[in-house]
Amino acid sequence: MRIEVTRTGGFAGRTTRAELDTDARIDAPHVHALAREAVAGASRTPGYGVPDGYHYAIGVDGRTVYCADPNLTDSQRELISLVLNRGVERTA
Repeated sequence: MRIEVTRTGGFAGRTTRAELDTDARIDAPHVHALAREAVAGASRTPGYGVPDGYHYAIGVDGRTVYCADPNLTDSQRELISLVLNRGVERTA
């Protein structure tokens, strides 16, 4: 499974993008469950959060959903953190 996260917004307005491929991960079942929960709790259209808050686009195997701070579910927050911290950073 390939998971992509794009974070936009924030005070500086910087875009951060990272990608995580779960094929070789020993925790892949956990990550897959997180991804399913994160996608189920997100919107198919970009939404609005709070001023200077982060907005996220989460792509899982070609399907993209959107969420924003401070309204992230626990699974979205964990998945976003995992991908942005452990994934391969992509130029935006």
